[in-house]
Amino acid sequence: RQVPGDGPGREVLGNLVDGELHAAASGSVLENVEPATGRVFSTVPDSGPDDVAAAVSAAAAAFPAWAARPAAERSAILLRIADLIDEEREALARDESIDTGKPLHVARTVDIPRAALNFRFFATAILHDASELHRTDGRALNYTLRDPHGVVGLISPWNLPLYLLSWKVAPALAVGNAAVAKPSELTPLTAFRLADIARRAGLPAGVLNIVHGLGADAGAAIVAHPKTRFIAFTGSHNVGMQINEEAAKVRPGQIWLKRLVAEMGGKGAILVDNDCDLDAAVTAVAESAFGYQGQKSSACSRAIVHEDVYDAFVERLVPRVEAIQMGHPSHKHTPFGPMIDGAAKRKTQEYIE
Repeated sequence: RQVPGDGPGREVLGNLVDGELHAAASGSVLENVEPATGRVFSTVPDSGPDDVAAAVSAAAAAFPAWAARPAAERSAILLRIADLIDEEREALARDESIDTGKPLHVARTVDIPRAALNFRFFATAILHDASELHRTDGRALNYTLRDPHGVVGLISPWNLPLYLLSWKVAPALAVGNAAVAKPSELTPLTAFRLADIARRAGLPAGVLNIVHGLGADAGAAIVAHPKTRFIAFTGSHNVGMQINEEAAKVRPGQIWLKRLVAEMGGKGAILVDNDCDLDAAVTAVAESAFGYQGQKSSACSRAIVHEDVYDAFVERLVPRVEAIQMGHPSHKHTPFGPMIDGAAKRKTQEYIE
């Protein structure tokens, strides 16, 4: 719905808890800004520990019935989610472009299809990998059964908001976990759309809960809650180290050690040897370094070039990079759009200076 008096197109996005939309317990909201224009296009709850606690309670209540459902039924729901993502690819790509400033054609042709692929992959995998039976020496049997953990916390970044969220949600749900997901506060719209798709695909209320807010508040509360059994995180190295430290603490009421998967940002290098195809190397470096404005962990941050071909490589790379055109991400074939926010822009300017 629109906020009265705040102009056309501004959406109020709520937390999805137990199948219902909720404002933050504090009533506070965060404004979401379109990177390409500076337009405030939505507000989301500025959630804190009370909001996370409500979402964890909903997930814990939904978990037993979801875990007990046959794998084939869970798989069928994930496949319906994948089908809806494909059917609504254009709308999802537009939302992601508004959310992130990512060129529309990249979202349309790469990010959204990969999200659907994630749901299909794990929907299929669970039918084959739920259990294993091995004969050892003809006299003994080893039987492995994979049980879901319970409530899992999923914390995803802004640069691939649908793909990386789906990379966490799909396997968690496939094996029977219930989830509390916290998308980046910079890109809430895409996660909100995924929650709606999951609901329409028949996912029971409470199995997937979405809590918006700052990482230091909502994200930290998910990590610290004694009933979150497993944490999956993608983001910066510094935040990942903090989560690792906090997840290792056993809090009152917690009866297990939390498990953690932390996928943290790095610095990618491309090696250019002296017998390479220089044109191919130049294309690879330019596209990796500047695709989506270089705002992904797989971006080429440095090229390590053999001294025999260094001068020729630089001579070809510079004009290739100078030819990259900046523009609004919705324009056809725009290769380079805006940085995600003012902090990223300032960091880029510091590099230039």
